[in-house]
Amino acid sequence: MADEQKDKKAAAKTDAKKAKAKKAPAKKADAKKPAAKKEAKKDSKAKGKEKKAEGKAKKASKAKKEPAKPESKKSSAKKAKKPTAPPVVKAKARYVRIAPRKARLIADQVRGMHIEQARALLEFSPRGAAHPIQKLINSAAANAENNHDLIGDEMRVSSITVDEGPTLRRFRPRAMGRATPINKRTSHIAVALTPVED
Repeated sequence: MADEQKDKKAAAKTDAKKAKAKKAPAKKADAKKPAAKKEAKKDSKAKGKEKKAEGKAKKASKAKKEPAKPESKKSSAKKAKKPTAPPVVKAKARYVRIAPRKARLIADQVRGMHIEQARALLEFSPRGAAHPIQKLINSAAANAENNHDLIGDEMRVSSITVDEGPTLRRFRPRAMGRATPINKRTSHIAVALTPVED
């Protein structure tokens, strides 16, 4: 009986050793697999880089062989065809001692007129705002001649704006010791002239 037990123990030990031996190579194989995967990835990356380099070389050779595309000529022609904006000559008069509401009545009459017509209208207008606006239009025409080499008499009033300036606040004595306010308003007037299109 003792001999049989010893034989069984010995057989069990040999079986355990065989099982360990089988497991050990499997572990080594598993350890080799990631290394093989890494090598395969490196190879695929290297192949991808080579393909990209070949594609770039082909494109470069095609670009050298093909003549320059006419698109650049078209773009330059488009740029040349674009009409240049007419020059705008400006003049400003600030702190003009007239109420903006009164000055706008004259500005609305003059806006869009040829400069000769505007001068004639302002010359004979009975309104007080006509004189400073006439001076301003003459100043803009002089700017056109001296600064932009244009003919001052061949311009038109493309825009004229009247903005409100600071108000001078004064008081006037009235009956029974009272004082009433007087607001002396000012205007900022801006004129823009453009050449008349033929």
